Amino acid sequence: MGIVAGLDSSSAFSRVVVCDADTGTVVRQGYAQHPADPKATDVDPQAWLLSLGEAAAGGLLEGVQAIGVSAQQQGLVPLDQQGAPVRPALVGNDRRAQVAAAELIDALGGRHAWTEAVGSVPQAASPVSRLRWLAQHEPEAARRIAGLLQPHDWLVWQLLGRPERRTTDRGGASATGWWSAATGTYRSDLVELALGHPCGLPEVLGPADTAGTTPEGLLISAGTGETMAAAFGLGVGVGDAVVSLGASGSVMAVHHEALADPAGMITSYADATGMHLPVIHTLNAVRALRGTAEMLGVEDLGTLSDLAMKSTPGASGLVLLPYLEGERTPELPHAAGTLSGLRRESMRPEHLARAAFEGMLCSLADAMDVLRARGVQVRRVFLLGASADLPAVRAAAPAILGAQVVVPQPADYAAIGAARQAAWALGVSRGTLSPAAPPAWRPAALEVLEPGEDAAVGQAVRQQYGATRDQLHPGAFPAAPTGGGTGLGGNGAAVTYAVDSQGPANLGLGGLVP
Repeated sequence: MGIVAGLDSSSAFSRVVVCDADTGTVVRQGYAQHPADPKATDVDPQAWLLSLGEAAAGGLLEGVQAIGVSAQQQGLVPLDQQGAPVRPALVGNDRRAQVAAAELIDALGGRHAWTEAVGSVPQAASPVSRLRWLAQHEPEAARRIAGLLQPHDWLVWQLLGRPERRTTDRGGASATGWWSAATGTYRSDLVELALGHPCGLPEVLGPADTAGTTPEGLLISAGTGETMAAAFGLGVGVGDAVVSLGASGSVMAVHHEALADPAGMITSYADATGMHLPVIHTLNAVRALRGTAEMLGVEDLGTLSDLAMKSTPGASGLVLLPYLEGERTPELPHAAGTLSGLRRESMRPEHLARAAFEGMLCSLADAMDVLRARGVQVRRVFLLGASADLPAVRAAAPAILGAQVVVPQPADYAAIGAARQAAWALGVSRGTLSPAAPPAWRPAALEVLEPGEDAAVGQAVRQQYGATRDQLHPGAFPAAPTGGGTGLGGNGAAVTYAVDSQGPANLGLGGLVP
């Protein structure tokens, strides 16, 4: 079928991969930094085009028949009546709209009302919250807004020559705060609630639909957000979960239906295949490791991992609840990290190092159990992030997460996912592929880690962690009562535990991370 290209525009750079449309083999690729500061929260969208042009220079797209686009999620590009941005795009981990998000939650009637409406609760970085902030703090610009796009929508529109028709996809739309993955419809009233007046919204395309054709004759697929594109590029399917290890963490899985969570812990995204992608975020993952390394005077995470490997599972009774920045899952915004189980024999650096790794993984396992409790199947876990290569993570993750763990080899999976979407749209347009089935590309190269005989040990670590969590934060998870009883365990199963009546010794760790 020829070759196709995937363009990925992240917050810091652009990547372009050119792939064989039938097999997914990468035949060439390009890369370029954005001219804008990657930490900027106000960015001229033209910077994205300049970076993509540089990444695709030197004839990289020669012979390409279709292009797919992925880009950073939750950005907001507000346009005037002529299609020009009324201000720079609002992007990145922007906390300015935190108050606006809280106001929107109250205005609709609380968290439950939002999850029922659009499957998610507004956060500071949500486009709907950014829009509310813009209306309050830049009213003149807000009054000029006639249309709203996200970064990948804007890039697709530019590649097509700025036609009258503007489009998006299910994945991108589900991250806005004004489109429901459950119903597949916009909630325009929520746009008006945030902005103060109605405005134009892009047409939501299906996974295999074509957004249009460029003046040069290249087919452009619907495009999608980076998260959805990366999952598509990895080949994530039903029964798979993806655990991402950044400073914060996330757990997502492919599911057959949207999940409305009254507690607001689950964000109900749509994926790039027509399925759904429920996601749970934690505020603390690798930042807990870095904080522990700093406290121990360890120079890097590799050394911390080596130190942890000198300890044994359970860290000699030490438990680290890694809520250093408060926590989102469970909802503990004012909590601090806690170290418990201190006894003379456990007060050694290697045990604290081990407790940090186990605490991070147990926290992510708690998040995964929230999905499992809602019927999401998890048979295999994709472990992503640089820290996935640490021996202490690899040694403990399969048993604590209660599933086979696979670590993909490094690749530009978001760009590959965008290219796969382009191949799908191209095949459908030619009648060689079905809109119901994407091209069967070669799967990502994976390193497989099995729980094996350590499964029972992992459950014991979860039990120790859960007992401490429930004693210090009773009711944090509805299924986890105070003291003895049953609570969240691996694979979503209940575990029975007893808590030392004297309670854990603990030290607040909330100020470790700058």
